Amino acid sequence: MTAKKLFLFLGLLVCGTMFAQQDSIVALREVTVSDVSLRRFSASQSVSILNDSVIAKNAASLTSLLNYNSLIYFKENGLGMVSSPSFRGTTAQQTAVIWNGLNINSQLNGLTDFNTITTSSYDHISVRAGGGSAIYGSSAIGGSVHLGNDLRFGNKFDNTLDLNYGSFSTVGVNYKLKASTEKVSAQLGISRNSSDNDYAFLDTDGKHNQNGQYYNTSYSVAFGYKLNDKHFLKAYSQLFEGERHFSGTIATKSKSKYQDLNSRNLLEWDALLGKWISKLKAAFLSERYKYFENAQSPLFEMGQAETVIGKYDLGYVFDSKMSANLVLDYSRTRGFGKQIGENERSIGGASLLFKHQPLRWLGYEASVKKEVTDNYQSPLLFALGTQLDLFKNYSLLLNVSRNFRIPTFNDLYWQKLGNANLDPESSWQAEVGQRLKWRNVEVSATVYHIHITNMIAWSPDENSGNWTPSNLAEVRSSGAEIALHYHFSFGHHHVDWNSSYAYTVSKDAVSHEQLDYVPVNKSNTNVAYAYRKFTAHYQYLFNGQVFTPSQKYPTVASYQVSNFGVSYDFGNVQVYRLGLLASNFLNENYQSTLQRPMPGRNYSIRLTLNF
Repeated sequence: MTAKKLFLFLGLLVCGTMFAQQDSIVALREVTVSDVSLRRFSASQSVSILNDSVIAKNAASLTSLLNYNSLIYFKENGLGMVSSPSFRGTTAQQTAVIWNGLNINSQLNGLTDFNTITTSSYDHISVRAGGGSAIYGSSAIGGSVHLGNDLRFGNKFDNTLDLNYGSFSTVGVNYKLKASTEKVSAQLGISRNSSDNDYAFLDTDGKHNQNGQYYNTSYSVAFGYKLNDKHFLKAYSQLFEGERHFSGTIATKSKSKYQDLNSRNLLEWDALLGKWISKLKAAFLSERYKYFENAQSPLFEMGQAETVIGKYDLGYVFDSKMSANLVLDYSRTRGFGKQIGENERSIGGASLLFKHQPLRWLGYEASVKKEVTDNYQSPLLFALGTQLDLFKNYSLLLNVSRNFRIPTFNDLYWQKLGNANLDPESSWQAEVGQRLKWRNVEVSATVYHIHITNMIAWSPDENSGNWTPSNLAEVRSSGAEIALHYHFSFGHHHVDWNSSYAYTVSKDAVSHEQLDYVPVNKSNTNVAYAYRKFTAHYQYLFNGQVFTPSQKYPTVASYQVSNFGVSYDFGNVQVYRLGLLASNFLNENYQSTLQRPMPGRNYSIRLTLNF
């Protein structure tokens, strides 16, 4: 217990005294972000980029990666089960997930389950804090998570095979191919992950996680063809198929299971015409689930949504200091299933993005968007931000925005309970950030305030008692984020240190109570050390106490989790890496969701072959 308290004190001390993180785009400058809007129109907001070396240190799920490398809080119903985020005190539906520039949040329930995203499929994963609906549309209220594949041309041929085996019969096999010439660039990724997931519940006299087994398989392809120096064709495709047996709680057993089948397909034509930049995209997204109340029964409930998207982005570069983009987009979604019937929704939108740096020390960006649909009345969305480089190593960032979230198919059409008259959730947001760079240290601090109105909440009807959705809730969220990045080298020794801390007060405007599953305090620390072919890394996570809807158990206690890993590279030209990871090595007994314990100390071994 003394050791646990010491680690907690050190983690909080680091995060609390070394106020914080990012360059507007941090972490590994050699990474090229394929999402042009993210790269060009995020100077006044915090964006962190996690490249493949950071991704490789974490488990295969997006939940694990971002839990230890971002300030997003995750409510996970047991290891590998449904995982939903809270970003800056907002709900899971108010965090947008962007895949190669397209919003892929579910049209059925409005969120992305972060345990259905396999991180090995991507070259980089970025986290953009704050509102972004004027660029990325619905759900980008608390922030957005960006999944990107980079197609680069030039003579290259790389194969990577990653093999992982760990506690609870957990198996991971990930293969990635990158091949390119001066005319063609291609990527292929295949990932398979499975686990019996039968870990013991600590301090419960031998109880184990039952009916928690899962598997998932992911396929991804990216292809680019250079027609000439001005025209490029690109295609991206991804398929995720998974099955999870939903585990129960400490007190109750479960025998249900859930199947996911998600596909994403995108075709893009880029044209570089002098000062004009043209990007034409056509996409087809499909999501389908099957829920079996009894895993042994053939009976199930099903829901499915299919979305066709057309998007045209026309940019003009006036000079090195000024540029503008006009973006037109159209989507049509057909949703169907036993509970929602068969319904369609069409959305058309137009955006104007503008960026200008009139002075060496002053730059600003502005965006405005309007959507038109027959399902709801969309507000006028906008964002205005500025970056003031007041001193050589110090910058001040300001940003204000209006954002929104549209009602989902479940909200609108759920059998006998949906409300077809719902309005979108509306959000006003303002933030002020500071950034300081001095030698090998980068420090930043941000304060923000979010006011959400027309928030969609499901509550019991006064007459029937049935739960129905309505625009009732109003939420005010305020907080501060601080972060630190420090690196140094001497001889063959290299050290990289990242720490961050979030203070979040997110309250219902009527009851003045903190929202359920939103911690007031969260912090994490990552330290990596390398000497020649040897590397070691340490991860620390602290999540503060959260409130729950339960009257019997109104809170989930705070917890701290530490992971430690080592690896060694064999070979000179073709590198083979062998690694060992001890997760939760202090054996913390903790829950992120009420009555659903997470694993104690567990281990995994990893072999990475590059050829």
